[in-house]
Amino acid sequence: MSAFVIVDTRIENPDAYEEYKKLAKPIAEKYGGSYRARGGAMDVRETDLWTPTRMVVIEFPDMDAARAFVDSEEYAPVKPLRRDNAKCTLLILDGD
Repeated sequence: MSAFVIVDTRIENPDAYEEYKKLAKPIAEKYGGSYRARGGAMDVRETDLWTPTRMVVIEFPDMDAARAFVDSEEYAPVKPLRRDNAKCTLLILDGD
């Protein structure tokens, strides 16, 4: 069953973050990832636990593929670009 990498992102350096996006996408795709949402319009209905900022949703074939992407050697040098230029919450959600 599918799994999803879900990231809520507050971009602090838009120019540098564009470089991150350019580098991260082909790595996610290598692991079977398909971007389903990338900062689109939101209709937030409830905010008891948190208020989302900019949501990214990447669908993977399964939890193993999603984890493999996030933990991959290819993504390791790209991840600091995200961390240095945005504040994020990242989770992997099982689609079952």
